[in-house]
Amino acid sequence: MSAADYGRTLSGLTVNLIVRDLARSIPFYTDVLELRLLYSDEDFAAFERDGVKLHLHADHTYARMPWASRLRDDAPRGLGAEIRILGIDPDAAERRARESGFTVAVPVRDWPHGWRDCLLEDPDGYTFAVGLPL
Repeated sequence: MSAADYGRTLSGLTVNLIVRDLARSIPFYTDVLELRLLYSDEDFAAFERDGVKLHLHADHTYARMPWASRLRDDAPRGLGAEIRILGIDPDAAERRARESGFTVAVPVRDWPHGWRDCLLEDPDGYTFAVGLPL
C-alpha cells in the first residue's frame, strides 16, 4: 500500500513519534507493548493494537522541518508527554521490558486513578503507561 493510500485509511487520534533508529525501536513496540507491526522500512513503521495507531518516523524524514536541528540533541525525547494504553497486562509488560533491556521508569503498582500500571520508556525516552483497570 502506498503512503498516500495508507494515510487515507487513518482516522481519529494517531500517535507519531520521531526516533533516532527505527531498527532499535521496533522491538520495544512489538515485543514489550505487543503492538502489531503493519509495515516498516528505514524511514517509517506503523503499528496497531486495540484501536491504537502508532507510527515511528526516522529523524532524517523530518530534516526539512524548521525545528529539525533539535533532533540532533542526545537528550531523551518526550518529556512532558505520557502515552497511556489501557489493556496491556502491566506485570507481563514490565517483565518483557526488563528481559529486553528497556527502561522501567516506574514499576507496576496500583494507582488511585483506578489502574494497575507501570511506566516504560522506549529507546528514545518516550514514556508509556500500560495497564489494566483495578
